[in-house]
Amino acid sequence: MQNGSSLSIAESGCLHSDKFDDDGRIKRTGTWMYATAHIIKAVIGSGVLSLAWCFAQLGWIAGIITLVLFSVITMFNSLLLTDCYRSPDPVNGTRNCTYMDAVKSNLGILQYKFCGIAQYGVLTGISIGYTITTAISMAAIKRSHCFHKHGHEAGCHVRNNSFMIIFAIIQIIVSQVPNFHKLSPLSIVAAIISFMYSFIGIGLSIAKIIGDGIGETSITGLPIREDFTGMDKMWKTFSALGDVAFAYSFCFILIEIQAILRVEQIYDTLKSSPPENKQMKKATVVGITASTIFYLLCGVLGYAAFGNKAPGNFLTGFGFYDPFWLVDLANICIVIYLLGAYQVLAQPIFGFVEDSSKEKWPQNKLITKEFSLWGIKINMLRFVWRTSFVIMMTIIAMIFPFFNEFVGLLGAGTFWPLSVYFPIEMYISQAKIRKYSFTWIWMQVLSLACLIVSLVAAVWSTHGLVTSVQTFKPFQSVS
Repeated sequence: MQNGSSLSIAESGCLHSDKFDDDGRIKRTGTWMYATAHIIKAVIGSGVLSLAWCFAQLGWIAGIITLVLFSVITMFNSLLLTDCYRSPDPVNGTRNCTYMDAVKSNLGILQYKFCGIAQYGVLTGISIGYTITTAISMAAIKRSHCFHKHGHEAGCHVRNNSFMIIFAIIQIIVSQVPNFHKLSPLSIVAAIISFMYSFIGIGLSIAKIIGDGIGETSITGLPIREDFTGMDKMWKTFSALGDVAFAYSFCFILIEIQAILRVEQIYDTLKSSPPENKQMKKATVVGITASTIFYLLCGVLGYAAFGNKAPGNFLTGFGFYDPFWLVDLANICIVIYLLGAYQVLAQPIFGFVEDSSKEKWPQNKLITKEFSLWGIKINMLRFVWRTSFVIMMTIIAMIFPFFNEFVGLLGAGTFWPLSVYFPIEMYISQAKIRKYSFTWIWMQVLSLACLIVSLVAAVWSTHGLVTSVQTFKPFQSVS
């Protein structure tokens, strides 16, 4: 839509006006501070929930080093990415409105297709992960009331499948809303509630430390014992690396904002003077630094509160303690956040299939025609496809309801291609860095090192999923 509008504006000669930029798009007025807010808002999402568990696997030293190291690598590659917003020149070149456009401009059509596969694959995986996370938080609310009523010694176990089904029904209904991703209050609401549940978690951790003291922690994390072998320790450690990678995958910011507005609004909000790449570099440094401090607080305080028994989702661990209403509020915030985030991240998948179908079968009325039902516009393709997608994601979540292993696999599969490989390769191409030069070599070494870490984390996260499935009865998930 925007490309079409820009073309018509350019053809009518409405360039360099007070309302439009030199490429025909609406003039931008945002500043680096506005972009920083977007970054922080998008980074602090569901990835923060598993950081206390990661510290329990890695220990104090490795946990802190891992968080800082991923932060530095993510920041470096994000800075490279800011120079690829315009091509071929980072200041005066043509604007690339999406991440995939930047890949296509700098690396060609083959890499563009690879990027598309990676992005859509990640978005599909996140949909499954969000279904699992929401069910766990819903179950935690019910459990906290049970503990409050029957005491902390009660079992209060809750089946997660019913909550997954409830979540799926809501998503099926909401997914039929046209242009859901363009509802402007979404980003504001998401920012408020993500900060809310994170701050509640930090506050509850501090309160638990004050009341019960620091939990049983160690330099190396969960110790090896009879029922926890060295091999178990190894795969838990690498799975934790995948979880941290998921939390630090800066590409999710770009994808999320692209999904909301169908353009890289994180860049497009920035006015053209001073140059966008300079503003974006400042926003990236501030945004990732602030997020890292926040992540360290959640990870360190969560680990100190629970020790080596830190739960996979640290907010569900407070269901055993008062004030139960505050625990409920935090988990309600997570549920609300993920209800909207699921749709925001699913919209590009929905749009890709629907747009491709309309291009291939433009005369098919089942695909193109809309009819009104009780004042709501219904399209058969949209109804059948989106409903089927939600049902498929829910079934997979019921079969593999393992939060940390799944998040680890997502992070491992996402971090290298979207946060390391493409930014480095695009920068090398655009900056015309000579092959086998010193800069080219150390960038390739960095990329290779991140690839190895991602592969190892993916292998061990997959091993964790397989091991869990072997002792798990499908569709019998219990919190």
